This record gives sequence, structure tokens and C-alpha cells, in this order.
Amino acid sequence: MTKPPSSGRPLASRLRTAKGRSPQSQRWLERQLNDPYVAAARARGFRSRAAFKLLELDEKFHLLKPGTRVVDLGAAPGGWTQLAVQKAGDRGRVVALDLLPMDALAGAIVLQGDFQDPAAEARVEAALGGRADLVLSDMAPNTTGHAATDHLRIMALAELALHFAQRVLAPGGAFVAKVFQGGAERDFLAALKRDFATVRHAKPPASRKDSSELYVVATGFRAPADRDPPPQHD
Repeated sequence: MTKPPSSGRPLASRLRTAKGRSPQSQRWLERQLNDPYVAAARARGFRSRAAFKLLELDEKFHLLKPGTRVVDLGAAPGGWTQLAVQKAGDRGRVVALDLLPMDALAGAIVLQGDFQDPAAEARVEAALGGRADLVLSDMAPNTTGHAATDHLRIMALAELALHFAQRVLAPGGAFVAKVFQGGAERDFLAALKRDFATVRHAKPPASRKDSSELYVVATGFRAPADRDPPPQHD
């Protein structure tokens, strides 16, 4: 069981100067300095502290196994992709997709593109060599500070990620997506419960306490009988 890392700092660190920084930037930097997960990610070579969120979700739900075929949507900078590569091993296949450029990562196939584009979807399936066992989405929109607006925006992203997963997942596959707490999840959860055997919510310890983020974890994908087969690739 992964324990929350210890920062090793008895006292909170503060930046020596705030010159040229906005108050928001100052608070963010101080939080980074005092976040034990940031230090632990650096020590373990993870590209982001978010890797610990997936690690904790995996410990609870057993999502990543040797040989797993994984798609990581909105993958940059690559923390989740790194962990997926470690867990899937040489027999697995991990495809990272993002609108933004992402540095190459040993053991992963890194693609740049919009996952809503059918051409990008075809590239993902070609890279996987077939269907995915697990689709991950840690995507979140730029927040406005207005809780209702931010909730609607992230739910829209989660629904798009679900539509992608419904097209590329193998029967029995799993889907993980970030959402914010709020009241606009009814249709999204109904679709998940229709298409997956089990649907659960979780807030991993690595999620900051003041964050409204949750993760939906859906397992046991029920692929529709009339779904088109994956394209054949040479």
C-alpha cells in the first residue's frame, strides 16, 4: 500500500521574494514547495505529481497489469503514461495522446492530436494494434473560479473521453476519468452504468484536500454487439 510521502520539512517553506509575481502565482509556487508529492515525484523521476493519483487508484482498483493496452488521453506532461508503462511492462502497449507536444517516453507511443478527430482515433488503434484494455483521462479545462461553470466544462470533457472509450475499448475494458463534484453528472453516470458492469467514484490521497476533483472508475465494459470492428492494419 502506497503511503503519502513525507515532505521531510518541519516548517512550511516560503518564497524569499514575490517581486514580479501575482498573488495567485505566489500561492501556487509556495504550495509546490510544500507539497510532499511534488518532492516524491521528483525523487522517483515522475514527470508530474499526478502519477501518484493513478498509482493510488491502481492499488485500489487493480487497473494496470502486465500486458495491459492503455490509452492515456490528455497525457502531457506524461506522469500517468510513465506509470502505465511501468505497470504494463514489455508485453503491454501504452499510447499517449495530447493536443500539446509531449517529450518522447521510453516504452510509450506518443502521439499529438485531438482525440475527437477520427484520424487521431485511427492512429491510436493502429499504434495499439487493436482495442484498448484501459482508457485514462486526467484532462481538466482551464478553471474560471466559478464552480458551476468549471463543473460543466470538465463534465463535457469527461463525456467526450467516454465516447472515445466506447469506440476503442475491448470487451471487459476499463475507463478512468477526472470529474469535479457537482450536480450535472446524471446523464454521464447513466451512460457509464449502462455500458460498464461496475462504476465507482474515488478521491485518491494525492488529490489535494482543497480540490473538488474526483475520479470515476468504470470496469467491465459491455461492448455493443453492433459496434464496428477495429480497422485492420498491415
